[in-house]
Parts: sequence; structure tokens; C-alpha cells
Amino acid sequence: MNHLVVLPVLIPLLAGALLLLTGRAGKTVERSIGLLATTAMLVTALALLSQVSAGELIVYYSGNWPAPYGIVLVADRLSALMLSLAALLALASLLYAISGEDRLGPRFHVLFQMQLLGINGAFLTGDLFNLFVFFEILLIASYALQLHGGGRARVRAALHIVVLNLLGSAIFLIAVGAIYAATGTLNLADLAAKVTTASTAQTGLLRAGGLLLLVVFALKAALVPLGFWLPPAYAAANAAAAALFAIMTKVGVYAILRVHGLVFGPDAGATASLLSPWLLPIGLLTVLVATLGVLASRDLRRLLAHLVVLSAGTLVLTLGLESEAATSAALYYALNSTLVGGGLFLLADLIARERGAARTRLDCEQAVARPALLGTLFFLGAIGVAGLPPLAGFAAKLYILQSAYLHTAASWVFSAILLSGLLVIVALSRAGSALFWRTGDTDGLRTPAGLLPAAATTLLLSGTAALMLGGGAVTAFTQATAAQLADRTAYIDAVMSNQAVVPPPQRKGGS
Repeated sequence: MNHLVVLPVLIPLLAGALLLLTGRAGKTVERSIGLLATTAMLVTALALLSQVSAGELIVYYSGNWPAPYGIVLVADRLSALMLSLAALLALASLLYAISGEDRLGPRFHVLFQMQLLGINGAFLTGDLFNLFVFFEILLIASYALQLHGGGRARVRAALHIVVLNLLGSAIFLIAVGAIYAATGTLNLADLAAKVTTASTAQTGLLRAGGLLLLVVFALKAALVPLGFWLPPAYAAANAAAAALFAIMTKVGVYAILRVHGLVFGPDAGATASLLSPWLLPIGLLTVLVATLGVLASRDLRRLLAHLVVLSAGTLVLTLGLESEAATSAALYYALNSTLVGGGLFLLADLIARERGAARTRLDCEQAVARPALLGTLFFLGAIGVAGLPPLAGFAAKLYILQSAYLHTAASWVFSAILLSGLLVIVALSRAGSALFWRTGDTDGLRTPAGLLPAAATTLLLSGTAALMLGGGAVTAFTQATAAQLADRTAYIDAVMSNQAVVPPPQRKGGS
């Protein structure tokens, strides 16, 4: 059995436990453990990505129990890609945090590792119930990280996160119960095999459970009309947490892609393409609402939070096209938007540190101490997120438009992508002008942050350039990933082959 698959779950779990035991050893020890664990996660994720790049699905049977009775972790191209993205984002966020943000409250590093535990587990799990478990770990950790540093705005945002996500958890359990009542299993591979032969009586429960799952995943991804909690929450969070939160909506989108493609795909019998009628309209509405939010924002952090919602809507819109080309384009777009989004949240905090009382407000004329450096980084991030050439944001949007060219809803997709891109350019141009051009007041300048925060920010923002330079290799991988996701049979066979070794039962009273 390949134990590499379980390491992305074990590393943050053990690191978090160790951090609890060494809580009084000082920040240096905490930072060292956190950096070592996060670096190990990145190395593990990249090693896993290398192993699955040829198309192999690696299944880990927890406790050596065969599926569907035991808990399984499954690594394929998609999960390994998302693990690598999360680990890179986490490493940059942690490097930024150790410059001083981790001192704003207790147990930051423990919570950070627990957040990674939930993210990594959600990407690797092979059954619905454990997806629920990892979502709950995410909820607890994100709630605590949201509160890190205190303040009325953070408390209010954290309360909204808890209330809405507890409601989502209740709906998740109802959905899981309905699906289990219909099929007697929650293993995704086993479920995918059984839905094709579901009876008429079972179909009703399956459809209800599947649609309830869509509600839960839409809440996690901050899709309309369930995404209004995200902008105030992300705008109030500390920079390192907000940067890590940039991948949180992608976890919800990942769940939609995994469950929709595997369980309720085109070959799912009476429940085939269950979510298909909903994805495109929800994506279009989310793009519209998020774009209006970007235009209306008078604070850079809130603007960036709306951009996160916009990226989630664009991803769901693209997945709604339901083709391998669209899935490949969505994955490429997800890589770019996550890295640039996380980098812009870090940059916003650098700007706030140097502007003093003005912070990130766009209606205040206040200069920054390093306009050349921060302006260049802002320009790089703005180009990357708006989709202007020559960076990866442009290639990603062009890829999406190309995949939608022959679709019946092509006009809607083209209008949404192009118009939202234009309006985002307008909003970011206005923000850049307010931050780096109309800066008459220099009295309130603060001492710039050190080299490490700027380096962590640059690491993420330069990802859009790296994705463009390596665009050929990256798109080849995303195309192979999309083709693998379309092959439900390979996933089912890999998980249900029962390669785990189960000892034979002992006979009573004899040999």
C-alpha cells in the first residue's frame, strides 16, 4: 500500500498535536514546526503529483479495510493538483504570518495546521461522510482563524460563518442520510456504481440528496444566493488567513466537480446530469453579483473578497458547459485565480501597514512608503486577475471562451466573461489610482514591513507569470486531468478492486 497518500492528512494532524504540546516553548519553536510541516506537505504533494501524472489512481485503505466498508483516500490527478496548490498557498501565507501576524492571538499555528488538515482531507477523501467530517474541521479552524487578532468586525464575520455553516452542516447530514437510505453506501465509487441501477423508489431520495448536496457545496463556494457572508468575512480577516481562505471556495467547487462528475454524471441512470441544469445559471448570477460588488467596493480588501466570489462563479459557469475542454479550462483558471487572489490579500495588508490610519480605504488620499515596489506588485496582480495579456489570467479566460464557443449558451458565457473582465479592469484601475497616484498626504507614512512579507507576496503573485511561461505543460496536465475525470469506470474499478488485505475470520473452537 502506498502510504504517501495519507501523509497530507497525517502531517498537519501530527504537527497540530505537537504544537499543542509545545505551546509554551516560544514563537521560534512554533514557527519552526509550522514551517517544517508545511514544507513537508508541499514536498509530499509534489511527489504525489509526480506519481499520478501518468494516470495512476492511488487508493489508500485506512486500517487495511476494503471498500466500501473501510475509509479510503484516493489520489488522482485532480486531488494531487489541488493538494499542491493548497500547500504552495499555505507556505507563502505562513511565511507572511511569521513576520508578526502570528503574535496577534494564541494558537495561530495550531489552527493553521488544522485548516490544512481539513483542506487536504477534503481533496483526498473517497466517501461523502468523511467529506462532511473534513468540512467540519474546516469550519472550526476557519472560525478561529477569522477571530485571530480580535476586533468587532472579525467577531461579527466569524459569527456569520458559524451560523451559516452550521446550517450547511445540518443540510449536509440530511443529504447524506437520504443518499445512504437509498443506496446503503456513502463510498463515492460504490455510490457511483449503484446509482446506475437505482429503482424508482430510490431515485427520489437520490435526487433529493444530490440537490441538497449542491446547496451545501454552493454555500462553501460562496455562490449566489448563498455567498453574501464571504465579502465581509474575508475583508475583516488577518492577511495570512485571508490568503489561505482564497482556496476555501475552490474546495466547494472541487466537491461539486467530484460529486457531479462521478456520482451524478451522464451515465448515472435516472439521476444522470442531476446538477447540470443548475450550474450554468448559478455561475452566471454569481459572476453578475460579484462584478457589481467589485464596482461598488470602496475598500481594497472588500474588492478582493468580491473577486474571490467572482472567480468561484466563473469556475462553476465553466463547469456548467460540461465538456472535457471546459473542465481543463476551469482547472487552469483555478490555479491562476487562487495564487493571484492569495497574493493580493497579502499585498493589501502591506499597503495597509504603510498607509497608517487610511489602511486600504480607496476614498482616502494617503501615500505608501514603497510606491514602486507595491505598485509593481499591484499592477502584476491586477493584470493576472483581470485577464489581460500577457499573463496567465488572459490565457485562462481565452481557454474558457474557446471551450464555450460551440455551446448553446455561448453568447451568455462570452458576455459574462468579457463584461466582467472589463468592469474588473475599471475597478482595479480606480483602486490603483487611489492607492498609488492620488496620494497627496505623506504625513501618516508607516515603516515598511520587512523583506519576508514582500517575498511571500511576490511568490504568489509571480505564479500568474509562471503559469503563462509553463502554459503548455500545465494545460497538457489539466487536459489529462479532465479526461481522467470523465472516465468514471477507472475510478470505480481502482477503489473497488479491494487491494486491501483483510485477515480471514477466526473459527470458533477449532483450527
